[in-house]
Amino acid sequence: MVGLRAGFVRSIVAPEVMRILVVEDEPRILAFVTRRLEAEGFRVDAAADGAAALEGVRRARPDLVVLDLLLPRVDGLTVLRELRQTQPELPVVIVSARSDLQTKLRGFELGAADYVAKPFALDELIARIRAQLRRLRPADGDERILRAGRLVLDLARHQARLGELVADLTHREFRLMLYLAEHAGEVLSRERLLAEVWGYHFDPGSNVVDVCVRRIRQKLGPDAPIQTVRNAGYRLAAA
Repeated sequence: MVGLRAGFVRSIVAPEVMRILVVEDEPRILAFVTRRLEAEGFRVDAAADGAAALEGVRRARPDLVVLDLLLPRVDGLTVLRELRQTQPELPVVIVSARSDLQTKLRGFELGAADYVAKPFALDELIARIRAQLRRLRPADGDERILRAGRLVLDLARHQARLGELVADLTHREFRLMLYLAEHAGEVLSRERLLAEVWGYHFDPGSNVVDVCVRRIRQKLGPDAPIQTVRNAGYRLAAA
């Protein structure tokens, strides 16, 4: 078993995780958005005011900024204006309670890539962020991927590839496959998968892990590399 795990570790190519700076002065919203982005596989930095946002961009060099407008110290439009001068290629997605047309147009004039009005659906925000990040994909086809044997996980597209087969995965299916790949060769209990992938504890009798695995196997076909270990859980096998 030790040799098998070592082989898997060598076969995994860790991608450069995309980094997002979230600028929001409301702690509840900041925590909510940060947790979800981290669950989606992004590396997240946070800033609670405009001055901290500008410093965060200089320090962390994010791939994208999620920017509120009503910020203390330095307002969001001023932050956006400075970013356009110093980092014109950095995509900025505004998320603001200011939803009037004049403010939206001003945001786009200053270089915002997208504008989401509060209150917002988090799934929509994630989709808009991914749409902007896809535009950053290099023209030579270089992708942010993770490999485990023949299995390839595309972090930007939420796809699993197995040979010629390409499967689009839901958020939860992709999170499960990513966790299995990161611990390839290791037997993972259902309880551990519930805690790490779903983020909270279900009833011990819940079958959500089994249902999710079944859906993934249906999408990947008979060569799906997820093994069931009786009375123990699941592991990603050599493919």
